[in-house]
Amino acid sequence: MTPKIKKLRLVIKIGSSSLTSRSGEISCKKMEKLVDEVVFLKDAGHEVVLVSSGAVAAGYRKLGCLNRPDSLPEKQAAASIGQGLLMESYSKLFMSNGYVASQILITRSDFLDEERYTNVRNTLNILLERGMIPIVNENDTVTVDRLKFGDNDTLSAKVGGLVEADQLIILSDIDGLYNAEPFKNPDAELLKKVTEITPEIEEAAGGSGSSVGTGGMKSKIEAAKIAFASGVALFLGNAGTKNIVRDAVYGRARGTYFVKEEPCLNLNQKKKWIAFHSCPEGEIMIDHPAKKSIVENGQGLKPAGIINVSGPFEKGAVVRIHDLCGNEIGCGVVNISSDELMQIVLQTSNGENGTTNVIDSSQIVCHVNVPITV
Repeated sequence: MTPKIKKLRLVIKIGSSSLTSRSGEISCKKMEKLVDEVVFLKDAGHEVVLVSSGAVAAGYRKLGCLNRPDSLPEKQAAASIGQGLLMESYSKLFMSNGYVASQILITRSDFLDEERYTNVRNTLNILLERGMIPIVNENDTVTVDRLKFGDNDTLSAKVGGLVEADQLIILSDIDGLYNAEPFKNPDAELLKKVTEITPEIEEAAGGSGSSVGTGGMKSKIEAAKIAFASGVALFLGNAGTKNIVRDAVYGRARGTYFVKEEPCLNLNQKKKWIAFHSCPEGEIMIDHPAKKSIVENGQGLKPAGIINVSGPFEKGAVVRIHDLCGNEIGCGVVNISSDELMQIVLQTSNGENGTTNVIDSSQIVCHVNVPITV
């Protein structure tokens, strides 16, 4: 008997190899299994966002490629074919169970820009509140390499933080995280619970288990870091296991549960965007007293603590804050430009009395998000 639990907001990520057949086509059987489990959760009252790979894998054979393409133009062309096929299949399956699926295609630049980030968040919240099932994928057709998430493991972790999910479930073709490479070491043991990403954990992460997918175990560890920082619990398991999704939600699945035991920082959406998604445009180096006031006392950065400025950046830009040893303390939105800050630094280094300062010495240059960004 399935125990009753509170209504949860869930993000489920499924990889390409877990959706397609060996020939590279969409597997109806695999899709139906996934949809049945999502429907079970929806019927139980939970909210679900589905982050689905499979567009390139579903489309490249219809493009005329015998194998998964390597060139960016062919990948993008295959995605333009496969994404439509993928959504058509999802829509039919969910509609037959009484649920409406929606499509959201995003790129990393949608997270880098605060206004677009907020728009994506608002759209997802409306869809979830009205009982829809958003299906998210990276917009492979138009994304360039420098603006790619790299894989949908990272994307799903970002989405989990964006919608403040209770749990992120990553489904792959492996049972979970092992203490050694399971394909090479028969004595490798499955780690059932991980509470901290240690160097040993990162070392245990191997390569991709499938030629169809792009995200290996290393990318899943990176996703776990993002989830930890965002306060989202994560489960990693094999998509082929019976009832894997529902069992993961109810804490009884075979796989690896990533659960941070230390409480996470209670950041508002503005601070979350700065910490996890923004693209810093410059750097500010500060002295030890300024670092202490920021880290220990939560105070904002004042002009007197600034040692050096690297830019250029304008008022309102996100910048990284470093100490004298080069360690990153955090990020913040500056209230003045790099040119103005450099004037202050030069005046201080020249021993000027401050009568010509461009800003008051008590003004907050920026409020810094601590800890450092992911």
